[in-house]
Amino acid sequence: MRESYAHNLIRMTEQFADVLPADVVQRAQAHAESLGSLGDAALGVDASAPGFTLSDHRGGTFTLADALREGPVVLSFYRGGWCPYCNVQLHTLQQALPEFRAQGARLVAVSPDAPDDSLSTAERHGLEFDVLSDPDVRVARSYGLVFTVPEEVRDIYRTAGADLAATDATLPIPATYLIGTDGHIRYAHVDGDYRNRAEADDILKALTD
Repeated sequence: MRESYAHNLIRMTEQFADVLPADVVQRAQAHAESLGSLGDAALGVDASAPGFTLSDHRGGTFTLADALREGPVVLSFYRGGWCPYCNVQLHTLQQALPEFRAQGARLVAVSPDAPDDSLSTAERHGLEFDVLSDPDVRVARSYGLVFTVPEEVRDIYRTAGADLAATDATLPIPATYLIGTDGHIRYAHVDGDYRNRAEADDILKALTD
């Protein structure tokens, strides 16, 4: 049975509490909560999805306009392979991939990671969908999905493995969109609090509505 992101989040939160110092957990939680409103300026339902072409983890390219000629696209922005919340979401999306495909939808994930790092993420999690590289967060920016990591919490990000220097401490806000063949957004989940992610069931419901 496919597990929900929320179920996995509870388990991961418990694991963090067991292995991380309490002050680090508290700082990270406070930081995540402070980001909640960041997604307010992002594109939402009925907006026209900006087109783009990006390199994928296999050495090829993905062009949104070309994909939309074949069917709807589920587009998920994540922070990078270093982010445990992102990895849990990628895993849950992979579990739902057959259901997305059964509805004629193509699933793609985008992060600032270089193609080699995207390949490592795909191999580590057995991902069978396109993992795209947006190294200058240009595409994320076009969707209104960027923020600068505050100086006072950058140590937490670096400890997690984030290469903040590569993007000038600018990261995407996690978001998942369903884009229809007409190029308009049919579903949007955007939350600055990076712990909160779209559930596969909600995406599938939007696909079938």
